[in-house]
Amino acid sequence: MRSFEEILKLCEVDLEFHEAVVELESRESGKSEDLIYTNMSYMLDAMEQSVNSAINANFKGRMMEDEAQRFERYIAQRDVPLSGKFIAKASRIALSVSQYNANMGRIVAAPTAGSCGILPGLLFAYRDLYGPSRDMLVKALIVAGGVGEVIQKRATLAGAEGGCQAECGAAAAMGSAALVYLEGGSPAASAHAAVLTIKSLMGLVCDPVAGLVEVPCIKRNGTLVSLASLCADMALAGIRSVIPPDEVIDAMRRVGRALPESLRETSKGGLAATPKGRELEKKIFSEVPPMAEI
Repeated sequence: MRSFEEILKLCEVDLEFHEAVVELESRESGKSEDLIYTNMSYMLDAMEQSVNSAINANFKGRMMEDEAQRFERYIAQRDVPLSGKFIAKASRIALSVSQYNANMGRIVAAPTAGSCGILPGLLFAYRDLYGPSRDMLVKALIVAGGVGEVIQKRATLAGAEGGCQAECGAAAAMGSAALVYLEGGSPAASAHAAVLTIKSLMGLVCDPVAGLVEVPCIKRNGTLVSLASLCADMALAGIRSVIPPDEVIDAMRRVGRALPESLRETSKGGLAATPKGRELEKKIFSEVPPMAEI
């Protein structure tokens, strides 16, 4: 899958977005459509397991406390959080899964480890509040995968190549498209939800403090579920990107390549280069025991 255009062309002959993605994947990989669906079903199960493990865990990171538990306590004190029940729940899950990853928990890279909380946050918050069938969730995950495949083929999913727009940005775009599908939106609406999200994050730098996917990565996972949700609502309302979807991803690629090395996962710029960032880096690595001599 190199483009939204080829997905949407198949949808013009009465296929849904997830069906077009499966057909194109089957053509390119030689795998049967049933096997592709089975594999995505397995991924959903693995993602759910990571959510359950993360929600029930307590964390103390190297640079931050258990932010997910803190947010959960806040939500419990409010009838309706300022951001609304759905976004608050999605953020709580995203924070948990991202912290779980930082603590070496088993997660599904969706599409990367540093952005692993966003998609499960959106999918499982939607499940808990709106009760879609498991089959619908698998299909929504296929929609998300199709979006990620287009971004990977036309741009990149690596922060080292394209900044955090390629990691958390891609994850949010994938989640936004999946939400539109779950809400019964058209294939075109899913595509536009994805790129409305990308447009809002274009140029986002990758600046992990001390080279660890903890600060600011975990909080970005927690906040970007809100952008994905709003872009899904905009697309469902009929709002479209003036720039065609594939051209948005092409622009994303060019912007990523234009970012200086210091802003592409090298920890040489952005928040990683602040005085506090450097202080934390020095502290962390001074506490790492030397490797044993062989």
